[in-house]
Amino acid sequence: MERLWIGLGSLAGLTTVAMAAVAAHGLSGLDPAAVGMVRGAVQMQGWHALALIGCGLWARRGGLLADLAGAAFVLGLVMFCSAVYALALGGVSLGLIAPAGAITLMVGWALLGLSALRAR
Repeated sequence: MERLWIGLGSLAGLTTVAMAAVAAHGLSGLDPAAVGMVRGAVQMQGWHALALIGCGLWARRGGLLADLAGAAFVLGLVMFCSAVYALALGGVSLGLIAPAGAITLMVGWALLGLSALRAR
């Protein structure tokens, strides 16, 4: 699973840079609040890309809990960021997907912390 988390973290990092470029150069016609939403989602995506890479580096020692943390980070990233981007860029509300994604990200952090406490 180590390679999976590092690979997905790298993909999340790559798309973070792409979305940051869009936010910096391609959103001049959008409402400032929407631009702020995109920037916030980009920031969350970037931090959790690093968290995924950390899960990959830690997975061997952290065991199942570290792998569950990685899965929560992937799921939470997709849910949270896609919902925020959809609303900010397309005006499409995905309902409670963003808050559910945020909760999933928090669960990922809790699992990662637990994996450190229970490490072999």
